[in-house]
Amino acid sequence: VCFIPGGLDCSISFVSQVLGKVCIHGRQKEILGILVPRLIDLTNSDCIWQRICWRLLECVPDRWMEAVVLGFVQRAPGADILSRLLGNLVLKSKKAQFVVTQKMLLLQYGHVTAVLQNLLGYLSLNSLRRTLLLRVLQELLETWSSNSAVKHSPPEQQLYISKAILICLSHLKEPEIESCRQELLTSMMEGVKCHLDSSLPQLRRLGMVVAESISLKINTEGPVLTFEYEEDDETRELKSLLVQTPPFCVVPSLPDVIPEIEKAEAALPLVPASNEKPHTAAAVMPDEESDAELDSDDDLIPYDMSEDKELKIKAPLYIRDCIEVLTGSGSEDLDKWEATIKALESLVRKNPAAIREVSVELAKILLHLEEKTCIEGFVELRQRAQVAVLTTDPIPVAKYLTSQFYSMNYSLRQRMDILDVLVLAAQELSCPKFHGRTKHSGAQKPCSQLLPGSDSSNDWRRIVDERIKSKTRRFAMGQSHVELASRPNEFSSVAGHFFFPLIQHFDRPLTTFDLLGEDHLVLGRLVHTLAILMYLAVNTVAVTAMGKALLEFVWALRFHTDSYVRQGLLSCISSLLLSVPAERILADMTEELLETQSWLGDVVEKDPDGDCRRLALQNLLLMENLKKKLEAVPS
Repeated sequence: VCFIPGGLDCSISFVSQVLGKVCIHGRQKEILGILVPRLIDLTNSDCIWQRICWRLLECVPDRWMEAVVLGFVQRAPGADILSRLLGNLVLKSKKAQFVVTQKMLLLQYGHVTAVLQNLLGYLSLNSLRRTLLLRVLQELLETWSSNSAVKHSPPEQQLYISKAILICLSHLKEPEIESCRQELLTSMMEGVKCHLDSSLPQLRRLGMVVAESISLKINTEGPVLTFEYEEDDETRELKSLLVQTPPFCVVPSLPDVIPEIEKAEAALPLVPASNEKPHTAAAVMPDEESDAELDSDDDLIPYDMSEDKELKIKAPLYIRDCIEVLTGSGSEDLDKWEATIKALESLVRKNPAAIREVSVELAKILLHLEEKTCIEGFVELRQRAQVAVLTTDPIPVAKYLTSQFYSMNYSLRQRMDILDVLVLAAQELSCPKFHGRTKHSGAQKPCSQLLPGSDSSNDWRRIVDERIKSKTRRFAMGQSHVELASRPNEFSSVAGHFFFPLIQHFDRPLTTFDLLGEDHLVLGRLVHTLAILMYLAVNTVAVTAMGKALLEFVWALRFHTDSYVRQGLLSCISSLLLSVPAERILADMTEELLETQSWLGDVVEKDPDGDCRRLALQNLLLMENLKKKLEAVPS
């Protein structure tokens, strides 16, 4: 920084142009790393240097303004210092105003939380700039409550916008809240609805936290909106942005806080503050309390119940008896009902012949079964019993469950239960229990097997990893390994009964069930289920027909707006490439696969969801490996 002696006038527009050009050509870090700390020191107590700094930034040409303003915002240690450096630049320069109020908040989402706090704190520190703060809050709420924005923007951007909204709310004063209370309420109701409709748990939790924060601001005296969710580091950070007060706002906010604390303390009951108060209270104790002590039952000797044993209710020994207990409506048999639920799975697996006579009836009972008592793990016990019934008599029970998935008068939870049962049963049938013997002495090497899980959306990744491990050859000396007993894949003969009924009627809406409409969460679960069934059908006769049907299904839904559904569609492509023989793919699905490859390229470049881009890239790599494998085979 140069000093001009003699009090001569000068123009710094040339310096502004040099600063802008250096920043736009990639040297922003080097020049601002030296300039910003020096300007902070010079403007600390000198108003003339403040005007020089303001003039320096105002003379930067518009085409370079973004790089300069962004550098100052990122390097300022606080909003008050940023206000001292920029002044009212956002009111004098339209380009700077666009960068600060639009581009950095709505079009970008890679900045850290400290940059957001600097930016919005800068807007709140001047009465002229506070109008921009209110306008920014309104635009942020419009984006946050937009159903289209929630569907098409990545979760990282939604988190960024949520942070900006909470920081804006922390800077609002009571008159400003009162003037826009109705707009805040309307945006809150619309935004929380579209967030709760999302299939991603992160977005649902974001909607809950922001809605709670808005409700807390606009309902200072009445009841506030509350949700039940599991807190993590992200939610705690979001809540801290609302209650956290910047250092420069501590003093003005004290008069508003102290009366509230005094009111709260006045409403609390008086509590003894020292050891003298209890003695005084004991001295004034009336004689009635001593009489009450004589009438108390503390002197009664309790019965010795240490040797008492809990009566055990015997579970039914026959399937027909279990059906009668489960369908009974009498409340006097609740203990027996609970014992039946706990013993049903083992009873089903021990009596396969008896189960086949009533398999569909028992499957219907379990599908509609509701919890009568507070039994621990009821959902898991019912699900395991359903899987046992389905694996014991696969074809008729699979036909029943897949037909009920598209039937009327079922809740979304029941439909997703059907999908979970189908996946778990298919895994059990495709991976039969092995009985092996160890060849060499030593510790037995564990064999990989599929672990049951209730969420089918996470299973396909683990399944693919297991497939890769199973095809990886490892050479070792002297280690024990298990010789597997050869046994046919029981899922190969029934795969079509699991798969094709689920894929047939997805585009036929019912009165209370519309997969292509508002029930996209169930559609996402359906897509992931089809991907798992496709993978488990490897080396089966029907795998090629299943692959062609699945590819047509994916092609019809490839532009779905929900990212969870798109992730499932991409996992379907992975399952198809891993399960269908390469020769059949080349012979029967060449044109479809070329179109799919083009679509995957667009997903890698344009999809807003990071998981979708990663899965699409993985599928392109699988296609490339498939191509190399076919080229290596001699014709």
